[in-house]
Amino acid sequence: MSTLDRRNFIRKTSLAGAAISIAPTMGSAGISYTERPFMHKYMGDFAAPKLEKVRAAFIGVGSRGPAHLQFFAGLEGTEIVAICDLYEDNAKKWSEKAKEIGKGNQHQNIKLYYGAEEKWRTMLDEIKPDVVFVITNWANHAPMAIEAMKKGAHAFTEVPMALTIKEMWDLVDTSEATGKHCMMMENVNYNREELMYLNMCRQGVIGDLLHGEAAYIHELRWQMTEQERGTGSWRTPQIANNNGNLYPTHGLGPVAQYMNLGRKDDNFKSLVSFSSPSRGRKLYEQNEMSPDNKWKNMEFTGGDINTSIVKTHLGKTVMIQWDETSPRPYSRHNLIQGTKGTLAGFPNRVALEGGVLGITKDHHEWVEGDKLAAVYEKYDHPLYKRLNEAAKGSGHGGMDGIMMYRIVECLQKGLPLDQNVYEGAFWSAVTPLSIASVQNGGMPQEFPDFTRGNWKNTNPLDIIS
Repeated sequence: MSTLDRRNFIRKTSLAGAAISIAPTMGSAGISYTERPFMHKYMGDFAAPKLEKVRAAFIGVGSRGPAHLQFFAGLEGTEIVAICDLYEDNAKKWSEKAKEIGKGNQHQNIKLYYGAEEKWRTMLDEIKPDVVFVITNWANHAPMAIEAMKKGAHAFTEVPMALTIKEMWDLVDTSEATGKHCMMMENVNYNREELMYLNMCRQGVIGDLLHGEAAYIHELRWQMTEQERGTGSWRTPQIANNNGNLYPTHGLGPVAQYMNLGRKDDNFKSLVSFSSPSRGRKLYEQNEMSPDNKWKNMEFTGGDINTSIVKTHLGKTVMIQWDETSPRPYSRHNLIQGTKGTLAGFPNRVALEGGVLGITKDHHEWVEGDKLAAVYEKYDHPLYKRLNEAAKGSGHGGMDGIMMYRIVECLQKGLPLDQNVYEGAFWSAVTPLSIASVQNGGMPQEFPDFTRGNWKNTNPLDIIS
């Protein structure tokens, strides 16, 4: 485990978590590598050979993993061949559940790996799956995905894709060198409203796009009570030790696709970032946590809320916020503004110059609530219309199921994935760049061009039917 040891993992972190600094380790947070040669294949519009049956291994079935595993197990033409988790009870429980879900002999020969840090490596050596789903703590996403691709599998990671710019480059290079997909599974891109807004943007409903706003506002202080197992056992020290936007992709992914960032039209250029003072977690620790909690008396360097501003090559702007501490309702913000109107979320609402479908007379009034029914009827994304019923009950309002269905569909039909490796890297890069900007008083940080200029030739994401 020398590779993981260098990341200073806490005991029992391979499938549970790690407390490492996400601060950039290279000379410049925005190291470009633009002149670095391609590793054989550009993956922007890459379509892999068809897989008649998708044989999958899952690493991590503690928190998010079970939801992905269950929906995958119910899809035709799939087989779960291995499950790896640090804990035996997790591996056995979800292996049995997969067998119950499967039809006939679909998932009856699942090999289990558990009980030691290096078991996931043993699994990759022995099983040789077609795809590997990495659903572990943040620090393990990149090392596991890289090794999976090197062993001949397509890699799918939970968010974020990686923690450092170097890891993001390593993922890109490995994907290009092996000709294997590497997709960060940003499920929010498959939510009904986000899909509809993408459809409306593609149809030019709000004109030329100018500005976007994205967020992950989710009060999760309670996770500090999880000490040995659970998300809080590794997420708490991450938040304590890093000051920036540690979880940008849920809000940013959809906005980036509205704007075609990293795909022909435009791309990320630079970022500035500022954090508020750190207060909320310390107060929660003092007022709510028992004296014997391992996080008691921990110092929190990360601000309660971080605000970052992205500037694109064409001069467009995107505001990205992150706050897992403050007592306020959940929000991803989700706003896209154009020359003819604005689409916004939380709550969902639409305003257009000249009015919306006869419901309003001009842009001074939002269409929201029940009045949005006419907007859904006209602009609902065809992918949502096709898959919503099949995805119901899959998690997060069905977005998880639509995402997994599309992953399997693209692999079986030999189609490009809806999210490529470069997008995962661009969206994840907000974390180390924001940390560097905060450390330097809000100084701008340049985005690396993970495509080495080829974003100008990458097709925008189609409105998939």
